[in-house]
Amino acid sequence: MSIRLQDSGDLRRVSRELRQMDNKEITKRFRRELRAAARPLVPKVQAAIREIPSSRGYSADGLRGNLARATRLEVKTTGKQAGVAIRVDGRKMPAHMKSLPAMVEGKKRWRHPVFGNRENWVTQKREPYFYKTVRVAGPASRRAVNRVLDGITNDIS
Repeated sequence: MSIRLQDSGDLRRVSRELRQMDNKEITKRFRRELRAAARPLVPKVQAAIREIPSSRGYSADGLRGNLARATRLEVKTTGKQAGVAIRVDGRKMPAHMKSLPAMVEGKKRWRHPVFGNRENWVTQKREPYFYKTVRVAGPASRRAVNRVLDGITNDIS
């Protein structure tokens, strides 16, 4: 599960121009500034995960702790998928929890046996945490990414 902050190919175009310039300092600065522009979203998503209602208290070793730990920021400045992504990465979850980020959000149905009893199954209620958080905080990060793109564009023009 992820959200991308892209601006209709501008990021790809700037990245391509930076590769053609072959100026490692500007490229490094570009990646660093993109990361800094989107970084405030990560703790907001992690806080939303920690606030998911539960009958049990928060535990760093529990589901919410694993979801928060799996939240990360990706900056990719090459190829067709150039962009900035905030991701709750199922690959970073324990083996038996890899599909839970999408299930908790409600993108997939979440059925499980009650305390391992295969005779008694329940459908878990969804608890959206990701998109509602990013929808509120995303525009500010998107503007920050656009400022980075404008600044780098001015520097390389």
